[in-house]
Parts: sequence; C-alpha cells; structure tokens
Amino acid sequence: MVGPYRGVLPDAAIRSMEEQFSGGCTVEIAAFDAFAELLAGGSYARDFEHVVFDTAPTGHTLRLLTLPSAWNEFLSTNTTGNSCLGPLPGLEKNKATYAAAVAALKDARQTTVVLVARPESAALREADRTRHELADLGVRRQVLALNGVFDAQGSPDTVAQAMADRHAAATSAMPAGIACLARTETGFIPRGLVGLASLRAFLHPEAVVMAAATAAPMTGFPANLAPLVRDIEATGHGLVMTMGKGGVGKTTVAASIAVTLARRGHKVLLSTTDPAAHLSWALNEAVPNLSVTRIDPAREVERYRREVLAKAGASLDSQARAMLEEDLRSPCTEEIAVFHAFAQTVDQAKDAFVVLDTAPTGHTILLMDSAEAYHREVSRTQGDLPESVRSLLPRLRDPAFTRVLIVTLAEATPVHEAERLQVDLRRAGIEPFAWVINQSLLASGTADPVLSQRAACERPFIERVERESSTRCALIAWQIDAPVGAEALSQLAAG
Repeated sequence: MVGPYRGVLPDAAIRSMEEQFSGGCTVEIAAFDAFAELLAGGSYARDFEHVVFDTAPTGHTLRLLTLPSAWNEFLSTNTTGNSCLGPLPGLEKNKATYAAAVAALKDARQTTVVLVARPESAALREADRTRHELADLGVRRQVLALNGVFDAQGSPDTVAQAMADRHAAATSAMPAGIACLARTETGFIPRGLVGLASLRAFLHPEAVVMAAATAAPMTGFPANLAPLVRDIEATGHGLVMTMGKGGVGKTTVAASIAVTLARRGHKVLLSTTDPAAHLSWALNEAVPNLSVTRIDPAREVERYRREVLAKAGASLDSQARAMLEEDLRSPCTEEIAVFHAFAQTVDQAKDAFVVLDTAPTGHTILLMDSAEAYHREVSRTQGDLPESVRSLLPRLRDPAFTRVLIVTLAEATPVHEAERLQVDLRRAGIEPFAWVINQSLLASGTADPVLSQRAACERPFIERVERESSTRCALIAWQIDAPVGAEALSQLAAG
C-alpha cells in the first residue's frame, strides 16, 4: 500500500501513511487477505489436493471467518470510495477473492470444519456456540473431534477416577447441536505431542505401550495463588489481566482471584475481552462485591456508532453524514469500538479491582498493539479522545497499576507460546507480574500409571518456567472437584 508512493510523496507523508497502517486493524486485514486467498484457491493453494488450516482459538477464528462476507458487503454498498484503510481501489481488486472465499466456506464439497474439543463441559459448550455461529455464516459441513478422552480402566487412583468421571459426564451431557454431528474420539496421550513418535501415538493410541514407571515426587513446588493474591490485595485497587494460550484456564484463574478479593470485602469487576467467554459458567452464582461483565463486540460497535454520530455527525450536512455513516459500517469499526470499551473497563481500576480475562494470545497482542498505535496517534495529533483512551498505555505499563499474569500448562506448546507472549509484552513496555502454571498432574499426587507418565513430562516445563521464564510463579494442581462456583474457585487461592 505504501511502496508505490515512496520517492513520489514527501518523507513526512510517507511517515504519516506508515503510522496509519501501524495498528492492529492493518494486521487483521493483512492476515485476512492471505486467509481469503487460501480459501479462494489462490496461487499457493493450487498445487495441493487438500489444504489443512489450523485456526486460531474460537473467538479470533469466528472474527476471521466473518470478514470475507463483511468486506464483500462493504465493497458492494460503499458509495464514497473510501474505507478505514484508505481508498477503495486498493481493496476493490480483492473483491473477487473475497466473494470466492465466501462461496468456498459455504460449499460443503470444498470445506469441512472440524470442531476440536476436550471432553469437558466448558469446552463442549464453546464448541456448540461455535457450531451455531458457523451455521449462521452458512458453514454447514461440520464434524466434532473429541480429544484426550481418558479411561481410568478400573484404576483405584482418585485423580484418575475423577478425570474419567468428569469426561464421561461431559460427553453424555453435551449440547444436542454437537451431539448430532459426526464424531471422532482420541484417547488420552500421556506424553506431549511433539515429534513424529508422539504424533503417531496420537493417531494410533491403541498401539502405545505404557511404561511402568511413575513420576517421582516433586519437592519444592511453587505455591498456589495465595501469595500472588496477597500482593495484589495490598495495593487496594488496580488491574489484573490473565493472558495466555486458549484452553490453559485463564478464565478459572481470573475468576478465582476476583472471587477471593470480593470475599475479602473489596469492590471487584470481573470482565473479559474474549469473544468465546464463559465467565458465568465458571462462577455459576452471584458473589457479594463482585460484578461480572463482558465486552460484547456487537453491543460496543452499536454504542460507538451512536456516540460518533451524535458528536461528529451533528454539524454535518446530509452528504457528509452519509459518508460518516458508511465509514462506520466498515468491519474495522469493531476493533476501534472494542478498544474503546477495553480502555473504559481499565479506567474503572482507579477505584476498584478490575480482573480482566483476556482473549487467547494472538487476539490480545493485537489489542496491545492497538494501544500503542492509539497512544502514538494521540501524542502526535493531541486529538479529542476520552481520558480513558489517553491514559490506557501508561496504565498498562505501570506495574503499580497493572498486574499481568501469564497462565500456561506444563506442556511444550503453551509454555513456548507464553514465552513469546512475554517477549511481545516487554516490547510494548509491559512487564508480567507472575506466571501461573495451571492443572498440574505432577502437583496432584496421582499414582495412576498413565497420568504419572504425563506428570513426569511436566517436570522440565515447570522447572523451565521457574528458572528461566518468570521472576515469580504459582502452581495450581489438577483439581479432583471441578473449580466451578465461588467456594471451589476461592480454594485455588486459599492459604
């Protein structure tokens, strides 16, 4: 977009263009263009008989899947020739690609969406919500892959029995919408899925030979959440953000901290930026002093449009107002609206505790990048923006105001992704407060042969986080009783 103008426009104009393209919206559109070309059978997909696309976690993926239709409709109805990314001719050339991407998504002969879920209630509810939203987009060919189904095989171990019972109960009670889908089930693999041998074991679990050895007891465990919560409480107010890969238990950690602070008499707001949020599932009851909300993109877009039209549109003539209304129909408006809502939520931490359960890593990094881009724009233009937006990045960078908890599992992929997240946060000037290793079988004390093999695989990752990745760390054992409800959640921070 910028290249053709280098050497033609003044350097100041080029820098201004680069600044405008530095936000998360541009990142989203660039990724979307590559995704749309893949769906439409672009040049790098034509040489293959099958394309297997590993998507981002649910909320981010649903956003990506809606963009072909959203941009195709916007291009079809736009009458002003402009968009949030500049003149439409730069996007118009991709209109055929966007239309082909929409058609490919809806064509059951071309596209199959595999909904992957663990045999747990929250994961299956999220899978069903995804199924419904995909169906609304016209994606009809869907199948369900249940991953990591554990069979205790008569083991007397209480952890093994609890895990098998939980998986069986969740599977039998799964929502009707996904229960009727074609389904595959993959058994619990005790070792990590890194390397060809592990991947073969994943595809053929019946061929796996279980080792007799069990995990040696680990001494010197990191403490649970209790010390972290005590330090957070000592500030009297502030922002707590849980971040990490999808499925590591960010929601559970956020809810545990929020419930504990509220039970100690503090005013607490528990909220989320995750489109696939399930805070209400974790809490399952009202708690005094605790308010629960979520940043709903559709609601925030409508609110933002009304505010802009009331403020900026009041003095415009009919033609200019029509141009403004058209610009606000751009898919980019959602990013701006959610960002403003995020800033307003953070602003409430001036006088209370705000515990924010963020979306999975990639989505959150886009939000952090947006904070940087907005901050640069405000500094450059001194534009008319709310104080919550002006103050957002300084607050996120203030360790006395913001405590970022990186949540992970003691497994290769979650730890590696968490390490990359930490690098990205530090690049933005945000220093994590602590790491939380969740659902540890090694800390559970299990003696089951299969689970003990998995527990033994956790040890090097726990040690790595303690010694190399974090300045402080908490460890939460796998819970025999599911951490649902205020009492169970508060136990994670007891001590």
